[in-house]
Amino acid sequence: MKVTIHDVAARAGVSIKTVSRVMNNEPSVKQATIDKVNQAMQELHYQPSAAARNLASTKSYSIGYIYDNPNAYYVIDMQRGLLDACRRHGYELLIHPTNAKSPGIVQEVIDLVQHSRLAGLVLTPPFSEMPEIAEALSSINVDFVRIISGSTPSPKQTNCVLVDDFTAAFKITNHLLELGHSQIAFLCGDDEHSSSGERLAGFKAALTKRGINANPKFIVPGSYSFESGVKGATQLLALPNKPTAIFACNDEIAAGALFSARLQHIEIPQQLSIVGFENSPFSRQTWPPLTTAHQPNSTIAQSAAELLFKHTRPGSHSQTEDQPVFIPELLVRESTAVVNS
Repeated sequence: MKVTIHDVAARAGVSIKTVSRVMNNEPSVKQATIDKVNQAMQELHYQPSAAARNLASTKSYSIGYIYDNPNAYYVIDMQRGLLDACRRHGYELLIHPTNAKSPGIVQEVIDLVQHSRLAGLVLTPPFSEMPEIAEALSSINVDFVRIISGSTPSPKQTNCVLVDDFTAAFKITNHLLELGHSQIAFLCGDDEHSSSGERLAGFKAALTKRGINANPKFIVPGSYSFESGVKGATQLLALPNKPTAIFACNDEIAAGALFSARLQHIEIPQQLSIVGFENSPFSRQTWPPLTTAHQPNSTIAQSAAELLFKHTRPGSHSQTEDQPVFIPELLVRESTAVVNS
């Protein structure tokens, strides 16, 4: 049978609370007591779990990750990074999918934290960009870290991990411009994600720097999905003046755009260059493989968890210095080529 904290307490002749205080390195525990508890744990080969510490202590050893994202690859990468960090620090991870547009979402998040006794939360878009969520968590003194799209640390955005979508989008667009493309279209992601606006802004800034005005007909609203890419590209390729390149707001959209072009017997990249964003498996599974921006989601998630653990420790509350910035890197593959004049 698995050894429990009750067994350790009985072997050491102390209370469960005392065992918990020793495991949590709390002050005011006599050295003789610490030695007895440690000896009991060694004799019983006891390995304390985060769940056991949660039950025996007033301090929680669980954090939560709530998400509402149609991109399964993004969610899996985030979970992997968070789990790696949790294992290093002896924490458990609670994963909670939900609907960000639900009328009762704020109360749902509060209930989740309180009922599950979470030490804190890692928030990804769109939750990380919802001020009402941040305000609610602050009101009940729950630590949280937000992963958000941005390039410059700000005093108004404490406890954040920033992803510089603007700079990455600028570099992707500049890559297309260097290949001689000037008729470049942009397929947008969901409006409620600030990453969509940041990537569009980076796209426009690169064009402006070359003295090119963005064609309004070439900017197509959409969502972060394959179907949106198919629909948007079909719309673009029906225009009398077709684009020679398409910048899709993520790889799923780009894969949909490539599929639409294939249906119309348009050769990629000879007749049309297509780029994506994030370097998800979609970018490597298409033919040709997609030029994209590598976004290290697992590493970003680990950074967010490490930042959260700093804040769950007593007396440790940093401000703007705790805002690591990640810039997705351009990956050039076979889906882009010099414009066919």
